[in-house]
Amino acid sequence: MGSVNRESLAYTRISADDDVISVQLGEVLRYRDLIMLFVKRGFVVTYTQTILGPLWLILRPLFTSVMYLFVFGGIARIGTEGVPGILFYMAGNAMWSYFSSSLNSNANTFTSNAYLFGKVYFPRITIPIANVISAMARFLIEMLMFAFVYLWFLWNGAVQPQLLFLVMTPLLLVLLGAMGLGVGIIFSSMTTKYRDLSILVGFGVSLWMYATPVVYPLASITNETLRTLVLLNPVTMPMELFRLSLFGTGTIVWWSLAVSVTFTILVLVVGARMFARVEKNFIDTV
Repeated sequence: MGSVNRESLAYTRISADDDVISVQLGEVLRYRDLIMLFVKRGFVVTYTQTILGPLWLILRPLFTSVMYLFVFGGIARIGTEGVPGILFYMAGNAMWSYFSSSLNSNANTFTSNAYLFGKVYFPRITIPIANVISAMARFLIEMLMFAFVYLWFLWNGAVQPQLLFLVMTPLLLVLLGAMGLGVGIIFSSMTTKYRDLSILVGFGVSLWMYATPVVYPLASITNETLRTLVLLNPVTMPMELFRLSLFGTGTIVWWSLAVSVTFTILVLVVGARMFARVEKNFIDTV
């Protein structure tokens, strides 16, 4: 047998570094194929052994939007700023589902994947990133259904899209995805010790939705104190800008947008540090 040239061998150093930069972008990029496998796994696990399969990606948001139209539009008679009700609720529901899925799926990263983390090494952050990509893929599928309804109303002049803000939509998606990622990994890091936080996340996200202009426009809030509180919600302005780009109606408050961006950066930095610390020894507590 020939001798092995040690200089030609590649080594991977696995260290327990407390630095935020320990979650290295270069390492994540090397595992991009694994990220896509996790995305595929998420879809397969969710819709395996279901009667309608991936059709639920279309039916569930459609049924939810129709329910919103009946309850909030029909019974509560909440205005939609002249936007056809079904379009208003479909757009709000799609955007909120994207954010809440990014947050909820990442809030249990350590506890739900402990069996995998304990067997083989790979960058743990790849799973939260895959969860956000999966949420974005579901959002795009929902928007395909939305597009058919939207084009009908656009043809009849019921909506007036704002192209200047429409080009900002990818940035809004990145902003909400990063926000959901940051908040999610913060809670994921904390649930390794405090399991009841997983219950709080589900309950808290449900309440968070009603503090966000999902089923009502921001313009419908006339009380100044309540309006200020809603504007402090980091999801409020991305939601309003998304509707403004599609329908031409919405409210822009730039300081509220600054709150969203600042909050996102903060939770990403804090979440990355907490994630880097917890991933070293979480297997002893999970």
